Amino acid sequence: MQINSPIRLGLCCAFINEPIKFRTTTVKSISGLDRDKALDKLYELCLNNAQQLFKSLEFCAANNIGCFRINSQILPIKTHAEFGYDIYDIPNGENIVNLFKDCRQYSKENNIRTSLHPDQFVVMNSPNPDVVNRSIAELEYQAQVAEWVGADVVNIHGGGGYGDKPKALSTFAKNLNRLSDRVRKRLTLENDDVTYTPEDLLSLCHNENIPLVFDIHHHRCNQDKMTSEEATKKAIETWDREPMFHISSPRQGWNGPKPRQHHDYIDLKDFPDYWINLKLTVEVEAKAKEVAVLKLKEQITKKIIRVSR
Repeated sequence: MQINSPIRLGLCCAFINEPIKFRTTTVKSISGLDRDKALDKLYELCLNNAQQLFKSLEFCAANNIGCFRINSQILPIKTHAEFGYDIYDIPNGENIVNLFKDCRQYSKENNIRTSLHPDQFVVMNSPNPDVVNRSIAELEYQAQVAEWVGADVVNIHGGGGYGDKPKALSTFAKNLNRLSDRVRKRLTLENDDVTYTPEDLLSLCHNENIPLVFDIHHHRCNQDKMTSEEATKKAIETWDREPMFHISSPRQGWNGPKPRQHHDYIDLKDFPDYWINLKLTVEVEAKAKEVAVLKLKEQITKKIIRVSR
């Protein structure tokens, strides 16, 4: 069944049933090899991941899934201080780049959006200069991948509050000047479930032309004065292209002991009715991965049919 809705659902990073497997490595494993053997190993891993990305996009196209989030470790340990590498340092590294560019073309032909979401260690307002430097290196790497594959979103959180959120966000804004245009034109900010609400981030988003990725689960865990519907409208106003939002459900329900933990699936009651007719990308953050996305797509379709009768 097709969703008669402008909503584009997104699959995040991995699969649970499909034979599509991304691979990674550890510094310990690589450090035991000499440089040439290490680069050969990295070529094997990176080539596999580029091939698996193409297969992921094929799955999305075949199943009418409109977005795929690319794993941050698509190029394993790429920015490690000691064992990091340039893709062209790897023997035949251009093969990997060409495969990524094939992914970009396939995505364009099949109207599949791609995104990246760096890990939590990316903290642009850290008081530790080394953390900021590593964060910038990570963002530059992921923006390079984004450019190759055609991704228009590299999404991060606001970082720490450090006892003074306005000052911390001012530090964040200052450090933005150190980012390349390649990062800046893709960079987005997401409200988190502990520190920064949509209300906290909106001024920064408007002042720095950074779109807000509204995570409705995070908003329910870390509320501000806005309703979720108000936050939806305000977030959309920060975008100059199709907005991207996040959806997840709590593993043990909203009254459970740990509402921040993600469920395997999305409870349809957590998906706002007022989203259904909006032109949005909604990344589905659920542990059942492609199974959860397909289930939610079917549930939304049935709901639309039921309401239209």
